[in-house]
Amino acid sequence: MFDFVRRHTRIMQFLLFLLIFPSFVLFGIQGYNRFREKGEPVASVNGVEITQSEWDNAHRVQIERMRNSMPNIDVKLLDSPEAKYSTLERMVRDRLLQVAAEKSHLAVSDQRLANELQQNPNIASLRRPDGSLDLERYRELLAAQGMTPESFERQVRFDLATRQVMAGLGASSFAPAALADVALNAYYQQRQVQLVRFNAADFVGKVNPTQAELEAYYKAHADQFMSAEKADVEYVVLDLASVEKTVSVPEADLKTYYEQNQARLASLEERRASHILINAPASASAQDRAKAKAKAEELLAQLQKSPDKFAELARKNSQDPGSAEKGGDLDFFARGAMVKPFEDTVYALKKGETSGVVETEFGYHIIRLTDIRTPKQKSFEEAREGLQVEVRHQLAQRKFAEAAEQFTNLVYEQSDSLKPVAERLKLDIKQAAQMGREPVSGNAVLSNPKLLAAIFSADSIEKKHNTEAVDVGTNQMAAARITHYSPARTLPLEEVKARVHEQVVKQQAADLARKTGESKLAEFKATSQAQAGETLTLSRDQKLQVPTQVVEAALRASTKALPTWVGVDLGQAGYAVVKVEKVLSREDAAAQNRDREHNQFAQWWASAEGLAYYNLLKEKFKVEIKAPRL
Repeated sequence: MFDFVRRHTRIMQFLLFLLIFPSFVLFGIQGYNRFREKGEPVASVNGVEITQSEWDNAHRVQIERMRNSMPNIDVKLLDSPEAKYSTLERMVRDRLLQVAAEKSHLAVSDQRLANELQQNPNIASLRRPDGSLDLERYRELLAAQGMTPESFERQVRFDLATRQVMAGLGASSFAPAALADVALNAYYQQRQVQLVRFNAADFVGKVNPTQAELEAYYKAHADQFMSAEKADVEYVVLDLASVEKTVSVPEADLKTYYEQNQARLASLEERRASHILINAPASASAQDRAKAKAKAEELLAQLQKSPDKFAELARKNSQDPGSAEKGGDLDFFARGAMVKPFEDTVYALKKGETSGVVETEFGYHIIRLTDIRTPKQKSFEEAREGLQVEVRHQLAQRKFAEAAEQFTNLVYEQSDSLKPVAERLKLDIKQAAQMGREPVSGNAVLSNPKLLAAIFSADSIEKKHNTEAVDVGTNQMAAARITHYSPARTLPLEEVKARVHEQVVKQQAADLARKTGESKLAEFKATSQAQAGETLTLSRDQKLQVPTQVVEAALRASTKALPTWVGVDLGQAGYAVVKVEKVLSREDAAAQNRDREHNQFAQWWASAEGLAYYNLLKEKFKVEIKAPRL
């Protein structure tokens, strides 16, 4: 066939043109790009798939939101496999509840949306003194989160609609007190028992396995004595830091940037103020607000007569607990730290001046500007080093997408080596010796599950090809290749004889402990021996360091005819014999905590109903998560 292709090249070109051209006409180049970028499906809800690219994008957005709200958080925690899988589960949940809301015709009226937005404290802080919303600051707040007013309000409307899916169930959940008492009394029941332990460790000295027994165990459990597959790996990482190394900033551009940002650098002025606050929240009645305003005006009149008594009046009258004891002092703050009416007043005052009565959403303030701190304006030479870092970082962010495309293409096109991509993008080729499929401790790149899967794929192992370029973090990509591979193999008996001997001794000791325990149990039952061991009072909330299997066996044993005997196989730990003597009343203990326990049971009941309903929705709308849980 290949000879035919080589001999009839023009014919094949013409046939390919006939096959491919109509597809481009019908679907367009963008369609091909979208198909290529769509990625593998990782989940589906009601027949609609969630793709790998959608998952990756949603997780990046989630990381950025978390970083904006908590700047000091460790990004590695946000980009862990567990955190990423939780993002997928949240996407599935949102999609499922959206489908359920649509199928149930649950809608949100404009009035309901308006009420929800009015209750949002972040939006409430953007209101002017006259109650109107500062739309410019509203847009700025949302833009910082990558949203527009329209997309934000659409998201709020969606949240309200999906909330209704589960809200009805929660509101109707009901757990009668009688049912709670029956369940809780059974679950927290106390029983007086006698316990005899036959610990496997006590029988170790009584066993001595033969060579034949060792060999038989080794053959039957060969999979326990295998060396894991190992690989020597080389890899390259493209991140912002590596791109920054290739960026140079021309002197002229640096000076232009300095001149353009002088205003921003100068705006770092901080002001120190003191205030007297008379509380009158926006939710207060008009009468209460009028009283608060009158009180503030009375204090202002006193200040006008005795300006030097500001601190004294603040300590006695201010209702701001954070500053009253300090004479109303708020220390230094910059623009954006206070609500707008307060900030505008402070930045309009001159040092030492006192304002009139200023109204904010918190109440009525009297403000005195006590100090102004303006940072010294740096010259271009003084600011050069910091500006270079800032500009280089910005340019690297713009250049990263281009570098990422080059990185992806080069590791694929020249798949037998990482040197071309390293030389082109000035990256270091790193080494990792004898690594396995498990995450590499202390190395976030080689702990990425997608990269590990690519490294140990058949193509990578058999052909030593480069892996694909993998996103391993925010603005971070990696590719790797195996340079030497050692497959998993069963180790010779002589090499692992000590481990085999240890395992056989443990097994035989546990077997001997179990046989002894079973024999004693039969003896106790036959003789109705009254004393079989130490006497204990066991319950699920007071296990007394007794193994859970023993506690559960004691509490599940029939109490129709007491005493009753139970044997418990503890596996490698040995065996236990339990004599259940009596069931103890917990009425007194239950009475003391009845209300708390009933509330707790009601919460458990509501959670169980909610989970059952959610699982029912998953079945009804055919939810499938295809990505493996780590």
